[in-house]
Amino acid sequence: MKDYHFSVNQAQRARLETALNDLQALTPATVSAAVVSVTDIIPINHEGNILRGHWTSDQDGEVVATLCGVVEWVDKLVHLRPLKPRYKAKVHDMIVGRVIQGRRTAVDELDMRSIFDENDVVYAEVHGFQHDGSPELEARSQKCGKEKRTEVENSCPVETRNHICRLANAVRVLSALGFTLTAELIIETAEASSSSNIAANDMLGAEFCVQTAEREAKRRADLLRQKVVS
Repeated sequence: MKDYHFSVNQAQRARLETALNDLQALTPATVSAAVVSVTDIIPINHEGNILRGHWTSDQDGEVVATLCGVVEWVDKLVHLRPLKPRYKAKVHDMIVGRVIQGRRTAVDELDMRSIFDENDVVYAEVHGFQHDGSPELEARSQKCGKEKRTEVENSCPVETRNHICRLANAVRVLSALGFTLTAELIIETAEASSSSNIAANDMLGAEFCVQTAEREAKRRADLLRQKVVS
């Protein structure tokens, strides 16, 4: 992706500097230094024997992050904890899914094909785990089973492409502002442009970039205020 830069007028520059200063004041130095994005260099002591752990790589003698995460140390081992770890099922978790394929065994004692068909939306509960770690789902109880009130909605290809463009421009805007990219922040930025009736192409304008910085500063201030109250 090419580098994206935006030009601002005097009023927008003042608003942007105010928002960035607020963000810097709200983010402690220890936290900002511990959170890294993809290809960020992790500061280490080159004189010590540092061991590279998960989600790190060696490039030209530097330890580089391979995903967005938090830097953690275990003695001399440095590794990253992903900001959004992969979901791990637990017993009694409720899962919503769609049947994409019906695999029939030689002896199908449960005769599931007569109950569920392809494309059915199913509520299931994690009942246990198989020997390979995959969860066993229970879908034949009073609170589980097939959802009969759902409808399949076909989306317009133009709307789909427009949504993809909004997500891509959200990444460009957040990267230009120097924010750590997370799925939640990218989606929130794209949805903010849609709710404000801003076209996908206009997201790269200076006004939306300034609004994004102001919105992020307000969001972090609200989160900090909630933590203080609780």
